[in-house]
Amino acid sequence: MYEIFEHTADLGLRIRAASLDKLFEEAAAALFSVIVENPVDIRQSEQSSFQLEAERADELLRDWLGELLYRFHADRLLFSRFSVSVQDNRLRATAVGEPVDPARHKIEVEIKAVTYHGLKLVQTPEGWLAEVIVDI
Repeated sequence: MYEIFEHTADLGLRIRAASLDKLFEEAAAALFSVIVENPVDIRQSEQSSFQLEAERADELLRDWLGELLYRFHADRLLFSRFSVSVQDNRLRATAVGEPVDPARHKIEVEIKAVTYHGLKLVQTPEGWLAEVIVDI
């Protein structure tokens, strides 16, 4: 589960999930729900693989979202399905989606960057909770 919250000139993503893997998947879905007005219309025609490593899990989450945002800007790819495995601050993931099709996709918000400001990732009795601020 994820929700979007306002944050001055930025936008916040609050993500909750039972496992760390699911949290990273939900965070990716949240990112693209902000970028494109109709994420359910993203076809699953292309698959991309990712391998990342960071010092801490919160940094890994920021790097993961930053890499997805880079692929959106550089390759004009939208993703709608994610499979993530996080172990020892290493991420292996696949994302499935398609290139932006202006006839079918309405880009809602141009996210400039995923920031470290307010970055939060904690394990709670209910599972995992993350907060990420994106610069719009």
